[in-house]
Amino acid sequence: MSVVHPGMTYLPATKEIRDLLGDLLDKGVDVRPGPPFAITDRNPASVAVYVDDSLLIRAVICFDLALSAYAGAALALVPATLAEQAVEERNLPAQITETLHEVLNIAAALFNADGAPHMKLHAVHPVGTPMPPDIRARSQVLGRRIDLWVDVAGYGTGRLAVVLT
Repeated sequence: MSVVHPGMTYLPATKEIRDLLGDLLDKGVDVRPGPPFAITDRNPASVAVYVDDSLLIRAVICFDLALSAYAGAALALVPATLAEQAVEERNLPAQITETLHEVLNIAAALFNADGAPHMKLHAVHPVGTPMPPDIRARSQVLGRRIDLWVDVAGYGTGRLAVVLT
């Protein structure tokens, strides 16, 4: 990880995201840049909210429905067919939601660079659950963000956005 200006939230590099997901899921993970990912009713997402030690919201990570299903299923060692079914039905089973929460909890490490504020997971709003309007708005901020297509080997491709707020 790189050193950042003191007090600034660290925006992880593409390679750091790929490495974290690949190591965590124990699968090949390929990433490539994508256009800004916008959450809509037709394009739902799971959103993780990250805070510093004073509970100030500093970042969100968004996984679209597909990546939510594939990442959660891969960590749980659930067959890809169940993840594909979740995407088709637009509903994440409890087992996938639980492991998705763990993926997003571990992802807090992406922000913890030298000189940056310590970050931790504060909340996860999985696909299909109500999301506070301010959290949805934070996910749409342009500027310090990274948007990626993420392919989880054996499962499929989805979208990810890391947004600093």
